[in-house]
Amino acid sequence: MTAAPHSAPAAGLLTGRAKRLALAGLFLSMFVSMLAMNVVGTSMPIIIADIGGTQAAFTWVVTATMLASAISTPIWGKLADLTSKKVLLQVSLVVFTLGSALAGTAQEPSWLIAFRVLQGLGAGGLGVLGQIVLAEVVSPLERGKYMGIMGAIMAVATVGGPLLGGLITDTIGWRWNFYVAAPIAIIAIIMLQRTLHLQTIKRKIKIDYLGAILISLGFSSLLIWVTLGGSNFDWWSWQTAAMLGGGVLVLILAVIVEIRAEEPLIPLTLFKNRTFTLSVIASIAVGLAMFGTAVFLGQYMQLARGRTVIEASLLTLPMMGGVLISSTIVGQIITRTGKWKRYMVSGAVALLAGLFMMGQLRYDTSYWYVGVSMFIMGAGVGMTMQNLVLIVQNTVSPTQMGAASSGVTFFRTIGGTAGMSVMGAMLATQVAEYIKDGLTKLPPADLVGAEVLASGVLPKIADLPLPIRVVVEAAYGHGIGNVFLAASPVALVALIAIILLPNIPLSTQSNAEKIAALQAAEEQDPEALTHRSGSVTVLTDTTGPVVLPTRHGRSSSSNSPGAEH
Repeated sequence: MTAAPHSAPAAGLLTGRAKRLALAGLFLSMFVSMLAMNVVGTSMPIIIADIGGTQAAFTWVVTATMLASAISTPIWGKLADLTSKKVLLQVSLVVFTLGSALAGTAQEPSWLIAFRVLQGLGAGGLGVLGQIVLAEVVSPLERGKYMGIMGAIMAVATVGGPLLGGLITDTIGWRWNFYVAAPIAIIAIIMLQRTLHLQTIKRKIKIDYLGAILISLGFSSLLIWVTLGGSNFDWWSWQTAAMLGGGVLVLILAVIVEIRAEEPLIPLTLFKNRTFTLSVIASIAVGLAMFGTAVFLGQYMQLARGRTVIEASLLTLPMMGGVLISSTIVGQIITRTGKWKRYMVSGAVALLAGLFMMGQLRYDTSYWYVGVSMFIMGAGVGMTMQNLVLIVQNTVSPTQMGAASSGVTFFRTIGGTAGMSVMGAMLATQVAEYIKDGLTKLPPADLVGAEVLASGVLPKIADLPLPIRVVVEAAYGHGIGNVFLAASPVALVALIAIILLPNIPLSTQSNAEKIAALQAAEEQDPEALTHRSGSVTVLTDTTGPVVLPTRHGRSSSSNSPGAEH
């Protein structure tokens, strides 16, 4: 696609050194959130044990963050289509850092869960706004390279975070894990203020509060049911009927509200775009693999293999190595060749193979097998996760970039959250059964100290007598292997969805350039732009406002540059 000539709007486009500095601030803000989220990953079993939490509390400390992130993501995305992306990015940094700091003061599981919700609200903004801002500055073709850099940042933070967290936990205490991101966040906010100057499509802000409430209640009800079902109440019970039936009913109402809303939180018209719909389906599986493995691999290394926090972090390096290498190399190749589909199909195959291999884990599985399995699955995640957002951004209207990007991220996080809940519930049930069976096989003399397992609180492996320790390690090893195996069919669905994706060439225009092209078209034919983009006001951080004509008051993506037909 050839950019239309543009004059005044060009002052708001970032190029050269200004572009590089802005991207540096953007990547630093993303690094902050990823580091802070991962720094407590392998320390979480110790944290939960220290404040007296159960396996359900362990799952919900992670799930609550992911749920808050998922629910807030489309709100951040919608606001990004309506107002300043830079301000939103800075606000999300403040919210995230505040939630992290408060989490470090928690004295019992419920408070930790509550503060992690606040942390998740900020994380939802940082995750999607980073991708939206990148799309604003860099064209889809060039973006493949930067998506690879984002994957590399994620891998470094995911590797370095647990290592740093393990060191902090073993030296000055786990609470300092939650404070480590604050200085970096302050630097990121200042850098963004000084370097990030973007064009903003500013429209009347009208948030779909009812839709947000209904979507939150619906998904929360389903996730709570999955987490508590089978342990706090029977799967076939009135609680199941209330939570499952109520959740489905509320989500149906949410769909009705979204159809009628003037500014829907998740525009359902996006699902007419085949690329968007198939990417959403694939993202659910990728989210399950990414978030599930990050959490349960830490449990596997500590509870099934008896490793310390630092050792567990080091032993999960192959997973992040796979993400780092595949995302960086494939991102570079996509930018140079413009070809993306073959690499995403390969990634989906690797994801399926990795999950199946991880499904064979036991407490005494050879470490080389565990490492190879993690590397293959990491490579699958690296080749698919960021590129699913890339190809969606390549096909949607520039005025719906925020809603589309946040939609994919939302469903990926929901998939990861739902997967976490299902895997956590399955693990808790199976571990209890395996421990019960294992203890019945021990002689009475070896049962001394087994009473600590009766409360359901996560055990401290190093404090258990050897016979009981072997039983617990075997239970967690077998249970975690089973949950990975149960998740592998979801990766098959992702593979099918990626195979069916339309192989649309990547555009050579950034989102800002597409908007500039619309402005240039308006100067020549005002009626054409009104038909294509609705009423918008284009602002920049460095120039005065450029007011475009208003007619219908809403944007249309049907004929936008790069839209899929």
